[in-house]
Amino acid sequence: MTRKHILEGYRVIDFTQYLAGPSATRLMAEMGADIIKVEIAPYGDPSRAFPYRKDKRSAYFIQQNRGKKSLCIDVKNERSKAVLTDLIKQCDVLIENFAPGVIGRLGFDWETVHKINPRLVMCSMSAFGQTGPLSHLPGFDYIAQAYSGVTSVIGEPDKPPSLPQLGIGDVTTGVHACGAIGYALLDVHRTGEGQFLDISLLDCYFHQHEVNVQAYSASKGAIVPRRAGPHHYAVAPTGIFKGPEGYIMILALLHQWPEMCKAMGREDMIKNSKFASNEARLENLQELIDIIEGWLQTFETDEAAMAALQAVRVPVAPILTVPQAVAHPHHRQRGSVRTISDRMLGEFDIPGVPLRYSSYPGYLDLQAPFLGEQNREILGEWLDYPAETIDELEQQGILVSSMH
Repeated sequence: MTRKHILEGYRVIDFTQYLAGPSATRLMAEMGADIIKVEIAPYGDPSRAFPYRKDKRSAYFIQQNRGKKSLCIDVKNERSKAVLTDLIKQCDVLIENFAPGVIGRLGFDWETVHKINPRLVMCSMSAFGQTGPLSHLPGFDYIAQAYSGVTSVIGEPDKPPSLPQLGIGDVTTGVHACGAIGYALLDVHRTGEGQFLDISLLDCYFHQHEVNVQAYSASKGAIVPRRAGPHHYAVAPTGIFKGPEGYIMILALLHQWPEMCKAMGREDMIKNSKFASNEARLENLQELIDIIEGWLQTFETDEAAMAALQAVRVPVAPILTVPQAVAHPHHRQRGSVRTISDRMLGEFDIPGVPLRYSSYPGYLDLQAPFLGEQNREILGEWLDYPAETIDELEQQGILVSSMH
């Protein structure tokens, strides 16, 4: 039998909203899993109100929730709990990103769902985790980022820390959760038992410190990571340099530094005590920056300057704007940028999915659901509820739907 994608046949009941949780189930939907997106009545996922919006339809929501089935239900109603219990019996995964304790107050803590379905994998995502002194606090991406020490190293040294204008923490936490779920499902095949996963934004942010933590700890505090503006505080040359037209990112490590010196016509710098080692280059960083930027200005265009470095395989890149990145032919050819079509918003671009499988080279034809669009399908086809029962749940306001 030919499968449409690698997760075809797996069923996920998805209690997530905003970005971190939907990022995990977005990847799973792209891999063919059946995702029941449980949306709290009457308004559903709050991201349905996020920009860009047209006719109450959110491109933000569409980007994160394509391929999912929307069940909009009053989760606090006792009758809804019976519906959700029936669904949990049919699913392989339950994922939620409420604040710790909320899913338990709804009646679906780990102990309960494990009894309902012993093979179920349950993944709880939160800002700080299910345990620890901070676990009771509410939080989002930037809050976890601040606690992780990441915000402190972003920005100019003599100015306040800066914010990255993208959801680094939420999206990478979604990826970590997706990976953990995949391995937990593999374990179910070996043991027959599901398990509980505790995935936090704070843990995932800390996981991204490639230099800072070990350098501070191993040096016994001699190295204190800090904001360094456009240049790295620990590796040189690594940073943003002024080119003849705009700004250029250059990263020349170890064996690449001598090649860069040759490209600049400055082979004398290779053994110069000011620049011979990384430590020396850091001590004389401003002089090094002035030399490199002076050389860059000898070119008429940024492209010509980058070509000189690319010729000796020194990593270099233009600082593209978002419009420039969206239009770049590499991103287009690779699918890093994808054009999708929505039933209301029409065609627009979104970030592509970075998972690529040789056995499943194409993309699935996915649509983002309207609020509660699959209420009747899920209850009728998945749970075999009679039409009269579904009608009654709608009349009582337990099931809600809307065309946006």
